[in-house]
Amino acid sequence: MGAKNLSVYLDNSATTKPCEKSVKKALEMMNEKFGNPSSLHMCGFNAKKEIDSARHTLSSFLGCEDKEVFFTPSGTVANNTAIFGTANAKHREGKKVITTMLEHPSVLKCFENLEEQGFEVVYLKPDINGKINLDELSNAVDENTIFVSVMAVNNEVGSIQDFAKVKTIIKNKKSKAYFHCDAVQAFGKIQIKPKKLGIDLMSMSAHKIHGVKGAGALFVSNNIRISPYIFGGGQENGMISGTESTPMICAFAEAVGDIGNVEKNLHNVTAIRDYFVNKIKDVDKVYINSPQDALPYIINISVEGVPSQVMLNSLSSMGIYVSAGSACAKGHRSNVLTAMGVSPAGIDSAIRISLSKFTTENDMDLLYNGIIETINRVRR
Repeated sequence: MGAKNLSVYLDNSATTKPCEKSVKKALEMMNEKFGNPSSLHMCGFNAKKEIDSARHTLSSFLGCEDKEVFFTPSGTVANNTAIFGTANAKHREGKKVITTMLEHPSVLKCFENLEEQGFEVVYLKPDINGKINLDELSNAVDENTIFVSVMAVNNEVGSIQDFAKVKTIIKNKKSKAYFHCDAVQAFGKIQIKPKKLGIDLMSMSAHKIHGVKGAGALFVSNNIRISPYIFGGGQENGMISGTESTPMICAFAEAVGDIGNVEKNLHNVTAIRDYFVNKIKDVDKVYINSPQDALPYIINISVEGVPSQVMLNSLSSMGIYVSAGSACAKGHRSNVLTAMGVSPAGIDSAIRISLSKFTTENDMDLLYNGIIETINRVRR
């Protein structure tokens, strides 16, 4: 098996290959409609019109109003805007915020900063299936709570939180806390209509759904108010200053339009996931870290006796690309797998396999063969 005749990309939770429509639209905007959307001439008006159209594409997909969609440079900026925007707007109402140990660093680092500012931060611990206990969430919410952030789908193991119940819990505690959901790994893969689910703020990213890097979005409910934390020219209705990246934003909308049938995609990817898991689970000392009801686009496994980076390097040499995003990062073990109770040996040998709607059984066969070949070489 060699890289010359093979390329199997299974790191779609890190980024996806941009779809043809996204690339074409980005090039069109750069070549033909390159005006600054804030400029008061026809070239600027044309660019602004394209952004307005892109905004409507997203709002239609989300089931919300156009004015509730704000474009950002990334999912990270969307998360930062939601968290610091709420903290700045509501800090006089209380200084308690709640999140989980499962969150992406772009959320966790914000909460660490809030701690430094004097906020009380509650980190909810997941169970062995990567899910938080909703009773613990309910017990944590009180009159001083201003913000709750719970991701929809974990980026390392694919666990799906019961996010549809979070706002109900907040309301039952008679709290006015805002509910933020990092939906970067869920958007376009499962149905999420934020207004129907009581989500106040929701983060999304283009390059996770076959869009182009450089664009994200933040849903902000009409029913709430947050403060901007990036200041400048007042773009995006004053929420996120900085000249909009019109090519990336419009490419984002093209990717949304190209998602297709979410439920059909989910069904097909589930079949591919099950096909692979049913083969790999019988291999000696291979463990499935993702729960059975995880988002099927993400499969986290540990191959005991084969360090993550060794497996990655071996597969990469064969033209097969996965991630060690769940293993050690700069000398620190995964906070997610640690919180889930995975052993140190399991964490150090964990790899994340992330599928797309284009992944095939043949791709998974080649991955399986590559893993077996690596095991036989390293374990002997």
